[in-house]
Amino acid sequence: MAISRTPVFKRCKYLGIDPLVLGYAHKPSIRNVKVVKRRKQSVYAQQLKEKQKLRFIYGVLEKQFKLIYGRAEKASGKTGENLLEQLELRFDNVVFRLGLATTRRESRQMINHGHLKLNGRRVDIPSVTLKIGDIISVYEKNKQAITLKKLSINRKIPAWLQFDENKAEATVVALPVRSDIDYEIAEQAVVELYSK
Repeated sequence: MAISRTPVFKRCKYLGIDPLVLGYAHKPSIRNVKVVKRRKQSVYAQQLKEKQKLRFIYGVLEKQFKLIYGRAEKASGKTGENLLEQLELRFDNVVFRLGLATTRRESRQMINHGHLKLNGRRVDIPSVTLKIGDIISVYEKNKQAITLKKLSINRKIPAWLQFDENKAEATVVALPVRSDIDYEIAEQAVVELYSK
């Protein structure tokens, strides 16, 4: 299994992403304050940067991203919005959105270690795409630690997810829409890049 070991803050600076989108709190640096003027980027460079931004935010490698794009292209509707929907419905991203983990990398590790159940069964594959009605629950032995972590993170849960605090159980009640995305992305540029 390939692992991305990219330095997070350095990559965020290059891609123009706020580290808070990834779940990292970061104090602004007093070093390197001067603005580096770069020459104008070509259209291809802008499209590539948007694709890299999406891949980096969700922690997806190139081969997997191509498969997700292929599914988004086959689905009815706008390909760009379908792509974002497919990425948002990944198991690791849903766990991150629920606030059970501080970052997507941590949510992936929790799933790999088998701390969570999907529809009553242990699932240790972070890339599983969820559907409406899927139920995510926490194992009894991990329930207290994970609920305490959720309270400490205090993340706002999106409208397409529902979380029951007492049972430590979440349900996918709807499909995510474009307005639920909390970062700036030009998904049309990714579609144009792949349609060449």
